[in-house]
Amino acid sequence: MRFVLTGDSDCPIARLSLNRGESVKIESGAMVYSRGVEISGGLNTKKKGIGGVFSAIGRSLTSGESMFITTATGSVDNGEIAIAPAIPGKIVSLQADDQHQYRLNTGAFLACDETLAYTMVNQGISKAIFGGTGGLFVMETNGYGTVLVSAFGDILSLDVTPGNPVTIDNEHVVAWDASLEYHIEVASGMFGFTTGEGVVNSFSGTGRVYIQTRNLRSLAQAMYPYLPTSAN
Repeated sequence: MRFVLTGDSDCPIARLSLNRGESVKIESGAMVYSRGVEISGGLNTKKKGIGGVFSAIGRSLTSGESMFITTATGSVDNGEIAIAPAIPGKIVSLQADDQHQYRLNTGAFLACDETLAYTMVNQGISKAIFGGTGGLFVMETNGYGTVLVSAFGDILSLDVTPGNPVTIDNEHVVAWDASLEYHIEVASGMFGFTTGEGVVNSFSGTGRVYIQTRNLRSLAQAMYPYLPTSAN
């Protein structure tokens, strides 16, 4: 994937270059503008017919991802499409290869190479109940190429080693190496009521976790008292 990040460093857009016939997959609704690029949309599944419709609906309900996926294909050489995430924050690129595949939190995916596929991996009932990382399933990359992920605020990386595990607030997790073991659990007390913390992810093994510096849920809760309410 050939791209540059432009605009404000805190709220960039990604400008992707496409020659004729080259394609990338982008998050539905992420396009800002395009030149010499054809846009096509479809259900977010490989199945055909009515089975594909139910598959896309099921994936949306169980994973929190969009029912649809958008493909941008260059119609001329030096075509360009600019994309941006729905919330303000940084964009980073991750390289998937034989040594590294990634799992992405809900809302983190922005775009990826056509050569890079992804599957929905069952993370277990206990993690789905307590987690916000995609419900019953999380997105896992498969193949080779670049994936662009976005976050609310800045994106930082934390290295995990066998002797140095890390516990992260669930709302701050963006992506992590698929090779890592992780467990979703209550931070402390009665669902964190006594400490102010809620659900956390504990990562162990060898790999890297990408976190966002801001918490969208906390922002929404902080703003709630100031939002107008309808009169009875």
